Formats: sequence, C-alpha cells, structure tokens
Amino acid sequence: MADYFNNRQNITRAIFIGIATILVIRLFALQVVADYSVEAGKQSIYRQVIYPARGSLMDRNGKSILNNILNYNLFFTPKLLTKNLDTASLCKILGVTDSTFKETLRRAGLKEQNKNKAVVAFKDLSAERVAGLQEIIGDYPGFELREHTVRSSPYACGGLVVGYTAEITQKMLENPKYASYQRGDYLGMAGLESSYEDIILGQRGVKYLKRDNLNRLQGSYKDGKLDTLAKKGEDLDLYMDIELQQYAEKLLSKKIGSVVAIDPKTGGILAMASAPTFDPNIVNSPNRSKLMSAMLTDATKPMYNRAVLAQYPPGSTFKPLSALVALDEQLITPSFGYGCGGSYHGCGGKIKCTHGGGGHAANLRAAMSNSCNSYFCHLFRLVVDNPKYGNKNIGITKWNEYMHKFGLGQKTEVDLPNEKPGSIPTAELYNKIYNNNWNSCMNCMVGMGQGEILLTPIQMANAMCIIANKGYYYTPHFVKAIGSDSNHVRIKKYLQKHVPVHIADSSFEAVFDGMESVVINGTGTVARIPGIRVCGKTGTVENYAIINGKHTKLKNHSMFVAFAPREDPKIAIAVCVENSGYGATWAGPIASLIMQKYLTDTIPPSRRGLEKKMFNSNVIPNIIYQIDSAQKKQARAIEERKKYVADSTKQFLKIRDSILKSKNLPIPQKP
Repeated sequence: MADYFNNRQNITRAIFIGIATILVIRLFALQVVADYSVEAGKQSIYRQVIYPARGSLMDRNGKSILNNILNYNLFFTPKLLTKNLDTASLCKILGVTDSTFKETLRRAGLKEQNKNKAVVAFKDLSAERVAGLQEIIGDYPGFELREHTVRSSPYACGGLVVGYTAEITQKMLENPKYASYQRGDYLGMAGLESSYEDIILGQRGVKYLKRDNLNRLQGSYKDGKLDTLAKKGEDLDLYMDIELQQYAEKLLSKKIGSVVAIDPKTGGILAMASAPTFDPNIVNSPNRSKLMSAMLTDATKPMYNRAVLAQYPPGSTFKPLSALVALDEQLITPSFGYGCGGSYHGCGGKIKCTHGGGGHAANLRAAMSNSCNSYFCHLFRLVVDNPKYGNKNIGITKWNEYMHKFGLGQKTEVDLPNEKPGSIPTAELYNKIYNNNWNSCMNCMVGMGQGEILLTPIQMANAMCIIANKGYYYTPHFVKAIGSDSNHVRIKKYLQKHVPVHIADSSFEAVFDGMESVVINGTGTVARIPGIRVCGKTGTVENYAIINGKHTKLKNHSMFVAFAPREDPKIAIAVCVENSGYGATWAGPIASLIMQKYLTDTIPPSRRGLEKKMFNSNVIPNIIYQIDSAQKKQARAIEERKKYVADSTKQFLKIRDSILKSKNLPIPQKP
C-alpha cells in the first residue's frame, strides 16, 4: 500500500514538473527567441516610408500656381553608424569639413531619442551632390538618401494666400492633432497649404528593402509584395486669376495695405494681395531660416496677411451700409436732404465735412457723391433714436443686427486660417463705456465709419457683394473644386446661397445711384472706367498710434470699395493703403485699375501714367519703423523687468530656505 501512495506522489510531482518545464520553455521562446527573431528581422529588413507629392494649385484658367519639384535629404540611423567612420568621401561631396560633418550628425542625433530611427542630417541637396552620393552611399551603412518634393511657384506671387510648408516642430508632434506625423515630415504652415493640408497631403506609401550582413541595402524584399504605393494629394482648382493677383501685388509694391477682389455671383476670390508680401519660392532657398527670421521681425510685417487679419475703421466706405439701414427702417427716402454747411452741429460739437456751403447733401445721392459726414452721422442717430423702438438700447441693438447680416463683427469663414472677426459696437459696450449714461450723440461718428467699429478688408469686399447682389452672398472662398469634384464635401458650404437681408430693391437702387455718382462726379472720379458703370465709395480713415506714451495722429489710411458693372456685377473690391492720405489718391486708382484689368483684360494708354505712378510710388512712412523700434524697445524692457523680478524672487527664496534650514524648520514646498 505504501508503494502505491509513493507512486501516486511521484506521478503528481512528475506532472507538476512537466507543466512547469513546458511553461519555462514557452516563456523562453516568447521572450528570448522571438525577440531575437524580431531584432533579426529589423536588421535584415528596412522599412522605407515613401512620401507622396502634394496636390498642385491651379488658377481659374488652369495655370499652375503651385506645384512640386523633387529634392533629396541625407538621413542617417545613429545605431547603425560604425566606429572610426571614414567620412572623407562624404565630406568632399557635401562640401564640408570632417569636424562640421561630425558636429552636424551629433546635433541631428540629439533631436531623436530612438537611435534606431533615421534622422535627417543634410537637407535639400543639389543635383550634383545627389549624383555623387548615389555612387558611394552603399559603402556607408546607416546612411541613406531620401527623396521628397518641395513646393515651387512659377509665378512667384500669392505667398500670403498659398502659404508655405515647413518641417513639423517638436511642439506640434506632442499635439494629438498631429499623431499621424513624425519627425522630418513637412506640412502646410499657413494659407491654403494649411487650410487644405489633409486634402493636398496625399497618402504615404511603404517600401520594404533587404539588408546584407553589413547593413547595406540589397533590393526589394519579397519582390515588393508587401509594398504600398504613395498616393499624390488632390489638386485644388481656384477662383484666383493669377495674372490679376500679380497685377494687384505690383500695384501695392512699396506700400502697406491690401486688396480683396471677389466674384459676387459665386463668392470666389479673384485676387487677394497684402503688402508687403513674400515670394513662395523662399521655402527652397538655402538661406530660408535667415530670410524667414528677417521677415518675422520686419517692421512692415511681410508675413501678415492684412486682407483677413488687419482691422480698421472703414471710414466713409461704410456710408452705403448706413444709407441702406435708414432706408429699410423707412426713416428716410432717397430724396431726404440735410442742411449741412460744412460740419455737423446736431450734437453741439463740430464734425467737419470735406465740402462747405449748402446743397452738397440735398438728397441721398448728393450726400453719397460728396461723402457728407453730417448726413450719415444724422442717419445713424435716426436709427438709434427711432421712435418705433422708444429706447436707445433697442435702437442700437437693431442697428447691430443689420451689421451682422451684412457680415460684419464676425468672421466671413473664408478658407484661410486665423481670420479676424472685426468689431461692431453693442448696447452692452456703450453701457460699459459710459456707465449706462449715453445717447446717440456720443457715438454718431459710427454712421460715417469712425468710432467703435473695426472691419477687415475681406469683410468690406463681402459687404460690397451683398450690395451688388441686392441682399445675398456666397461665403468668400478660393477653392472652386477639389480634384475633379466641384461638389466635394469640403467645399459644399461655399455653394450655399445666403440671403441675410431682405431690403427692397428700390433701396438698393437708391444706394447704387449714390455710389455711381461718387465715380461720375463725386469724390471718386479717379475710378472711372470708360464704357463701364462703376459703383464705388471713397474712404479716408483717421489713423492714430501710441508713440512714446502719447496718442499721436498719423497720416490717414486710404480706402476704396466698389463693384462693377452696375447692371451685372462681376467683381466687387476693397482696397486699403495704410498711412497714405485720401481714398481717391491711392486706394481708388488701384481698385479702378484692377477692375479694368479684370473686366477688359487691358489698360489703355490713357491710364498708363496712373498705372506707372501706382507701380513706382513708395508711400511707406518712416514713422512705421520708428513705431516698430519703440514697440520692440518696450517689449525688451518688459522682458528684462520680468527676468529681474524672477531672479529677485529666486534669490529671496534661496535665502529664506537657508534660514529655515539652519533653524531646523520645514521648508515650504512649491504648490
């Protein structure tokens, strides 16, 4: 019986020992053998990511305005580099010294913690250097040439619209939004390149290559059966007319300002120029970093798209909207006149007009033609003090509603990043400013486009579209079609017709009469185009800046808005030239020449002198550089003060902790 139990115990022990042995063997296979297998696979197989060409941008006439050219970077994998590497041949082809070469590798390697991952060492190599490297690269394990495409702009314009691409930053890589990107990837950083990044990026491919025992690439793995092809990004067809864009930028040269031209029937942007600007081909320059840095610190802000970012009081270009509101509220008729003798005395003070004597505001048409400030200040007051509402807060709120319907005080939602919304005053704002004790006299200048109102040039151009269309508009946008799809889901919102205001056609026609009279015999005769009925409005905007702590009056901004032809509008435009004077002196001629170029495709000899003046005149005042210098000086002083406070606090805490420690007292921990 004892032998029986002993046998049972032995059998049980054997079973447990057997199970344990199987588990140990299995764990060894999984953790050791499998790891070696994986590592062996990593060593013998190289996974190469193939980057696709980005989608091209085409103008309304099918001309390529942004495409791709092939370029090469030299990568290296830190863990695969051999000791005592003979770099003589590489250095000779790259045109660098041995010490420079090694320092470049060291710095590049520091950026990537994973030493098994390839990092870029030398970018954008010339064709000559690429040819030399291709002959010897196989003798240098751990090094490889990778091709990628860079952007090329054949017309060298529109930099602030198309934007640019750049290598993704470490900060961006830490953002989940960019989880699909990796170090060394390029993406759109501004303009349309950024707005449509996911569309024009394309789809990456993968190629698997074999390595030999010296880590040299030996050709395709499994005859390419595991490879996936890269897919080129979608092309974008734009409404932009690239020749008109070039023309607008040339007219704005040596100036600070912007142009926005839109097709009112579609909302398609024909041209958007901001000055100063930059050549999109700068991204291919060997001195790209220095050039970009210089532009970012330039006082004239060449990388700042004023068309969608700059916010100005609109000045007299706002008067057509003031007229439409008063007409729609039935507070005036087109025959309504105001007895202005050269200034507005309705509120006890003086708001000057450019015209003196009676008659220049005998009716709406005359008041618009002569840009009578008194007339439009009075219209604003009529709306705010409308007896129908019986309360100034309700009156200004009703006026504010009209402005929002005209697309003001909010983003237009143009397909460019970082658009600014502008600002339209509200009852809440005035109650806050004046502690609930205000009346229409205190803000009547809003009716003439001054005071607490700020608009962007694209908002001004869009407002002209609404007027030209007698109440409707399409959201301003550049992209007409994505690939061959003009009904792509990304652009469907731009195909929707918006009818925000329901104002009688007769009221629009009355405003048309006034705006056409501006060009025929009013303040904007410089904008006449033979054979074309132009409706326009000049604006001269007061301009102030803080200089050395003082509120200083600078030269006025020149503004002009228009649409043409009156009977069938094909173009609506807004032009701003900063620090340059009257609306008719600079903005008016530029708007007129652009409209004529677009509508007739030519500028007649009779206007070549005006055109030449716009091309060649430098109206950037020196005060811009003085203001910039003062602002930078102030910013430096603030930073120095912050540093001083931080250093003082640090020193104080050090002394405090030393005293507490000497008395065996606890040291407070940082929250």
